[in-house]
This record gives sequence, C-alpha cells and structure tokens, in this order.
Amino acid sequence: MKILTAAEMREVDRRTIAAGIPGLILMENAAHRVVEALARECAPLKEQRILVFCGKGNNGGDGLAIARLLHVRYRPASLDVILADKPSELRGDAAANLAMLRASGFEAIHDQVPDEARGATLIIDALLGTGIDGDARGRAAELIIELSFAFPGAKVCAVDLPSGMASDSGESGTPVARVDFTVTFTAPKLCHALPPNCDRVGRLTIGRIGSPDSLLEEIPRNWVDPADFADFLDPRARAGHKGTYGHVLVIAGARGKPGAAAMAGMAALRAGAGLVTVATAASAIGAVNAHAPELMTVPLTETATGAIADQDMTAALDGKTVIAIGPGLGTDPETVALTRRLIAEARQPMVIDADALNALAGVEWPGAAGPRAMTPHPGEMQRLQGRTVEDRMSDAAGLAKHLGVTVLLKGQRTVIANAEGECWINPTGTPAMATAGSGDILTGLIAGLAAQHPARLTEATIAAAWLHGRAGELAAAELGELSVVATDLLKYLPGAIRSAHA
Repeated sequence: MKILTAAEMREVDRRTIAAGIPGLILMENAAHRVVEALARECAPLKEQRILVFCGKGNNGGDGLAIARLLHVRYRPASLDVILADKPSELRGDAAANLAMLRASGFEAIHDQVPDEARGATLIIDALLGTGIDGDARGRAAELIIELSFAFPGAKVCAVDLPSGMASDSGESGTPVARVDFTVTFTAPKLCHALPPNCDRVGRLTIGRIGSPDSLLEEIPRNWVDPADFADFLDPRARAGHKGTYGHVLVIAGARGKPGAAAMAGMAALRAGAGLVTVATAASAIGAVNAHAPELMTVPLTETATGAIADQDMTAALDGKTVIAIGPGLGTDPETVALTRRLIAEARQPMVIDADALNALAGVEWPGAAGPRAMTPHPGEMQRLQGRTVEDRMSDAAGLAKHLGVTVLLKGQRTVIANAEGECWINPTGTPAMATAGSGDILTGLIAGLAAQHPARLTEATIAAAWLHGRAGELAAAELGELSVVATDLLKYLPGAIRSAHA
C-alpha cells in the first residue's frame, strides 16, 4: 500500500477522471466508504443525532454526499448540516452534491449549529481536506474548534484527514480537529503515517473509490502491510528440516554483555531460522548457554581488557547463511577493526546493529561483499551521517542510497529504505518497547527471517519490523506499557505472526 502526498493524490484523481470515471462518481464512492465506516463504528445509525460540518471544497462535497446517503438510507434520529461558507460559494462537484442533497428532500442546512442539535452524538468533519496551505483560518477555524470541543461524548469522524491537519507532514499548525476515527481514500497520506499527526487521526480506514492501482505503482513510499510479506509466514514443507531454514551467525556480546548475544540468537530461532550459532566473548559463553541452551556457541578471543580481539573468523563464517553483528560487541579498537573487516569481506547477507554501527561512524564506508541491512536508532543515525536527523524518511533513504544498503531507522513509525530509493513506514509498535534489549530482538528477527530468504534481505527487514512492533503491542495490551521487557517480545511473537495472517 502506497503513501501519497496531496499533489500525488490530486494527480491520481485527475488521471482517474481523464480515464473515464467522473469526479462526481469518485465523490459518491468516497461518501459510501465513509457511511460504511460509520455503520461499523456507530451502529445503529438510525439512533444517532448527527452533525455534518462542510467546507466549500471537495472535502465539503464529500460531506454533503455523506449527509444525503445518511438521510436517504438511515433516517437518523436527527441530522443537520453546517456550512462554513455561503451556498453560493460552492463550485463544481461540491455544488452538485448540495443540489442533490436538497433534491432528496433534506432541508436542515445551517450556517451555525442550531440549539436543538447541541445534543449531537456523532460529528462528521468535512470542513478542510488535503488542499489546506498553512493554518486553518476564519470561519473554518472557528468550526474546527467548535466540533472538537462543544460536543462532549460525541464521536467525531474525519473525512480524508482531520480538518486543519497538514497533509504532507507529521507536524501541523493549529487548530486541528479532534477526531476518533478517519476515513481516507485510495491510499494513506503522509500525515496518516508520520508522527505526531498519525496519533491524531484515530482509527484509520482506507477506502477504495475507483482509482486503479496502476496509477500508484511509481510512488516510492509504502505503508507496511502483512500482505507484503505473507509468503514469509507460509506453512513449511512437510519434508523440511533444520538445514532447510538457514544458519544464522550472531557476532555479539563482549565480556559482561551475554544477554545481548542470547537475545539476538533466540530471536533468530523464534523467527524460524533452522540453526543459530552465537560467536561471543569466551568469558560470556557460559552465560549465553544458560540463557538459551538451543544456541550453539563459538568463543571469541578477548584482549587483556576483556574486549573482543581482532582474529581469524574463517571457520566461524563457514556454512553460515546470514550474519548479525553488533549487539553488546563493544568499541575497543581491536573490536572495531574486526567489525569493519567482517562488514567489508563477508559474502553473506548481514544485519549491522549497535556497536557495529558505531564502528562505522566517522569513517569512510568500507564497502561490502554482500547485502547489508543497518538498524540505527536516531543517535546512531546521527553518528553515521554526521548530523542530526532532520527528516527521518529522507535521511534513511539518503543513507541507504549512498551506501547501497537497506536502512531501518528506529523510532515511532520506523522507516525502512532500500538502495533504490524506496521507503516503507511501519505502523506497528508501542512506547512499551522502549526497554533495554528491544533492538537486539529486532536484529535477531531480521537475521532469522533472512536466513530462510537470503536473497530478500530488505523484505526480511520489513517483515521483522512489523512483527517486532506487533509483538510489542500484544505484550503491552496484556502486561501494560510499563512492564514489558525485551524477552516478552519473543513470548508474543507467535501472536504477532497469527495476527499477520488475519
């Protein structure tokens, strides 16, 4: 599923109309999608007291069509339409829908909320759409404030996006309508995908109104959906065995940090890898085995200070399908030298995280003999690109393209970008995951999925991001946001996988 800018949405609509579907039909289809959502969210509609706030543009035209459908099909307990502008100011399809509403016998059209409508239980926000430039002003701004705060207890549905919200950004000015759910059309817009605006749209529904998918194919921004990686979760072949599903090598865990190695290794197993070997500090082997007896281990030589020494890794790399490197590894000079050499020379797909990312900060990219996925948090991203993160999507795409790698930039609405300039925004996740070790679990999940599909590292990264976030949501729902720890994500991973099939 694509994510569009306002200009891209206008172009999709223009090309759809040029292909033979009139704008009035698109508006009618949009109204049907909203009414269908209302019927799900607010049943029974015949018992609702409904107010529809309409502007003079296409968003208002949608609202007028919605009011007509509600009037004709449901005859709610009360239904009133509030126009932000004089009827004579409406043009085009909006004016046509006002005429059709009147022709249906509906007369409750006002320029302000009548006293008898103050008990509304359902509000439709169709004042301003994607065409807004800057803050809402004038009468529209007044009505945004009124519909948001003057009807306590009423549910509010936004048509396309909450009025006053900037379509192409995660940030908005004021005022912005307070809503409980939003119905948008054809595809999500950037405001639906990026924080903090994404937290202000409520439950989001995407309604199809007639534009063919072919008009969206070249859009480089994508909304992660389980359909994108459904085959990663297909039932296994009856004759499959552990060798069928790949062998992950996790290089992690200096002295005193066995947990990072164990969590990444166990996550790779839980993601379905057939075999996982953890190469970790010799002094950490016992603790790793105690944490996870299912993991095989390889001891790494330590320096006198307990750091991982630079050493020959030929035997450890032999026969491995995928490598994950970095969690708890340390940044001693010898460790950094080993890390950089492995990143440059190992031919297997590799997930680069934590201290392995820090080993690359401030130095020329050493190149890579195989596919690479980097998983920085914002601080690591700042060190990698030498400046603060300003635009998460643009920065992730820029680094991915510059280095020829996949970049997963962590944070609310994690961004994944590939070397070709495509981006994905992952909608799953919760603040409950802001806990030590959560990133180590993600690294292991990517590696475990990639072990089963070694030619599809970017897709494995996308799938792991969604499952990781969904597992966090399920954990938080049961344990509460304060009580989730990283290993809980593995307990709830099976539920996340099941929900991906739903």
